[in-house]
Amino acid sequence: MNTVGKPGKLGEQIRCVVSVSMLTEGWDANTVTHVLGVRAFGTQLLCEQVVGRGLRRTNYVADENKMFAPEYAEVYGVPFSFIPCSGSATDPKPGPPITRVRALEDRIDCEITFPRVLGYRYDLPGEKLSATFTDDTQMALSTVDLPTRTEMSSIIGESELHTLYGLRDRREQQIDFRLASLVLEKYFRDDEGHPRHWLFPQLLQIARQWRQQCVTCKDDTFPQMLLLAEFAHNAADRIYGSIVMSTTGEKTLNPILRPYDTVGSTRYVDFDTTRPTYVTRADKCHINYVVADTDSWEQKLAQSLEDMEEVVCYVKNQNLGFAIPYTIDGEEKNYPDFIVRIRDGREEPLNLIVEVSGEARKEKAAKVAAARNLWAPAINHHGGFGRWAFIEISDPWDAKNAIHAML
Repeated sequence: MNTVGKPGKLGEQIRCVVSVSMLTEGWDANTVTHVLGVRAFGTQLLCEQVVGRGLRRTNYVADENKMFAPEYAEVYGVPFSFIPCSGSATDPKPGPPITRVRALEDRIDCEITFPRVLGYRYDLPGEKLSATFTDDTQMALSTVDLPTRTEMSSIIGESELHTLYGLRDRREQQIDFRLASLVLEKYFRDDEGHPRHWLFPQLLQIARQWRQQCVTCKDDTFPQMLLLAEFAHNAADRIYGSIVMSTTGEKTLNPILRPYDTVGSTRYVDFDTTRPTYVTRADKCHINYVVADTDSWEQKLAQSLEDMEEVVCYVKNQNLGFAIPYTIDGEEKNYPDFIVRIRDGREEPLNLIVEVSGEARKEKAAKVAAARNLWAPAINHHGGFGRWAFIEISDPWDAKNAIHAML
């Protein structure tokens, strides 16, 4: 270390030394000019010790005023607060008020339970599989979704070009095996949850046909990108949809429930928020507040639901753990907005999923279609979670009329 960069000495050609956990204690060097923290710090004292490595002077020669010339060290990524900064505020400003949102024990009569669904599957008659490819089963690979080349450059030094190294070299048969096995694992299981392995040869043939007929590779993309997880799941959904479309006879839709945690409940809600809140009625909601994402429409919809005599109870889907899976990029979000238990003239109340829609978007249309055409029919066919329905409301100030019209 003492001869790094010195001509004719050991380490002459070394221009940079990278140390890991070396700048903490017991190491002194007056040539440290930059400190970059790229690992987690366990204590504040460790931050101070690391910064102290850059406080050694390189020159102790005084000037005409018997003062040392100022020297500086650049410190990045090290969170420390023991050195005051110019312009820092002396009195910290208080943050926004925090509201605790939780389920109340004295409102247990308003508890709402719901199934935790991971996906959907059709019980197909027979063991003979075929596929029908349509526009809905087409898939285009584009660098909009995933770049195949990325240029990395630092502040100093040369830039480097990174690619999806080695992925293009994979065999196309490996793509077919990956997609067929994923379709098998997701959709073709028996009543005990075991994959029906004897269907794999048929699935392999269908996956190969789908790759050859339905996959379009745009600029700088290649079929091997289907081996990446996000693309593979999207492809598996399209392959399965083509199989369902070509199957004749009666098809029954069933939910794929989360293992060992099939039922969720409002009783587990307990979190803090700084967002605006609406105080709920004790006889209508198990949760003490409705968290508002906008200025008015959540509050207005909650008020409308509380004024309706048909509504037994309701809850806003905030930190509830209730999600309807849909097939855009394999994402699962907190969708929809409200769950309402309502009397519709039958002995058992109806569980109504309420979504307030804004502007029309492709993602919104996909989520609405998943709730109306997949989630609700699958749960109703299961029969173990009560009756469910879905409604989309475009105007919260007309929610009463919309719900009455549906009932």
